[in-house]
Amino acid sequence: MISAPTYEIHFPSRSAVLTADLSIPDAARGIVIFAHGSGSNRFSPRNKPVAEHLNEAGFATVLADLLTEEEDLHTERRFDIELLTQRLGFATDWVRNNPTTCDLPIAYFGASTGAAAALRCAAIRDDVAAVVSRGGRPDLAGTALRDVH
Repeated sequence: MISAPTYEIHFPSRSAVLTADLSIPDAARGIVIFAHGSGSNRFSPRNKPVAEHLNEAGFATVLADLLTEEEDLHTERRFDIELLTQRLGFATDWVRNNPTTCDLPIAYFGASTGAAAALRCAAIRDDVAAVVSRGGRPDLAGTALRDVH
């Protein structure tokens, strides 16, 4: 089995430049952007195997750090769903504006607090085809849940 090549990418947000790992298999049929849970990042031993299986199935993946290393030291930032939602939106904008990924259907994979951010972001965007929640906190998405299509 041939693994998908992985590239470190950087995408701007309002207050920081964030880092992600982009893996694109040949003839990718969609892209899944991961929104990690509190205290997790793109090196997550839980999410990396999921991303690898998605790559093997023909899906590109973006394992994005939605917080900087400094921000992640502060517990309250990990639960700042508005900030995580904005950052996920910036990652999605990067995918939409990159010539290699711009035409791929987008899905979110959210874990814990990342699932709340994924649901909120999907509620305000019209270019997200699916949201998967693993151990998610949909209660933190608030009233945005009713706007997820």
